[in-house]
Amino acid sequence: MREREDEWTGLMRSAMAGDDAAYHRLLGAIAPVLRAAARRGLARAGQPPDQAEDIVQDILLAVHLKRHTWDANAPFAPWLFAIARNKLIDALRRRGRRVFVNIDDFAETLPEQPRAETASSAEVQAQLKTLPVRQREVLQSIAVESASIKDTARKFAMSEGAVRVALHRALASLTARLREQ
Repeated sequence: MREREDEWTGLMRSAMAGDDAAYHRLLGAIAPVLRAAARRGLARAGQPPDQAEDIVQDILLAVHLKRHTWDANAPFAPWLFAIARNKLIDALRRRGRRVFVNIDDFAETLPEQPRAETASSAEVQAQLKTLPVRQREVLQSIAVESASIKDTARKFAMSEGAVRVALHRALASLTARLREQ
């Protein structure tokens, strides 16, 4: 065990000095150990071990991104296992205590979604007629005809800011009227 930790520390020191081959050897050496540790951690938490590989990848990515924080005068293994422990905890928190049930087993017993109420086109037209002419034209151009603010401004010889204000006022007015009803 001590020999392995010394080897890992030496490989990490070499990797930090720019030796890519040492870095690849280090990653190859720690991956199986991390995989076994992730599986054990998942099993202890009562979780299936199918997520172990994702956790190992998270650990390896964290090692790669945070390697500059490792103190070259300290042993590598405690630093590595601290990252591994934290990544396992993160994964368990994300998973939580969920029970997965196939929705198809219950499709026949689920209630149908209630249909949203929609206003008839006559009701919409009646509400639009209550608006001032310019607000109605702007709202109709943008909401009904799907024109952009820029195109609507050009169409009615208005500034884009004036179009936005008219649109906002029209929507606010309609919202207030509908809430009263």
